[in-house]
Amino acid sequence: MNGGEAEAELEKGGGGLSSDTKAGAEPVSLEELRKRMAHFARERDWEQFHSPRNLLLALVGEVGELSEIFQWKGEVPKGLPGWDEAEKEHLGEELADVLLYLVRLSDMCGVDLGKAALGKMDINARKYPVGQCKGSSKKHTYYSSSDGTAAANEDATALAGNNDPESKSSGC
Repeated sequence: MNGGEAEAELEKGGGGLSSDTKAGAEPVSLEELRKRMAHFARERDWEQFHSPRNLLLALVGEVGELSEIFQWKGEVPKGLPGWDEAEKEHLGEELADVLLYLVRLSDMCGVDLGKAALGKMDINARKYPVGQCKGSSKKHTYYSSSDGTAAANEDATALAGNNDPESKSSGC
């Protein structure tokens, strides 16, 4: 089977893995998802297709599908007011696809995703001290210079019209 067939099977929930997605179910850990995805792939002999590159490309495709949901909606408020249940269900499916491919990719790369995420949050907490950046969307380099040169350089870059995404990173 190819990646497209694998995705279709994932979306159908095939494989005999029980789904505890009903209201009131216990939260699911990243480790539980990792184990289930490994079992899912092994049971179908799909490990041969799950190279980091292939998983990354599948993940990017799923992020594209997720983006399509929001593409022409303008700014969407928290809670998705005005969305019907079918739209919210579709969103949940695409978010799940992204998460599942990310979990599988991290597993195939030998990265503990939970630990990596917590580590990254610690790094971001140091880069964005609450006392300096609360309520601001400026890049961490704005705060990292005690003499203000980083802030001045970023302001000059913004004024020059630099549209480089790296210069506008949220720190994530």
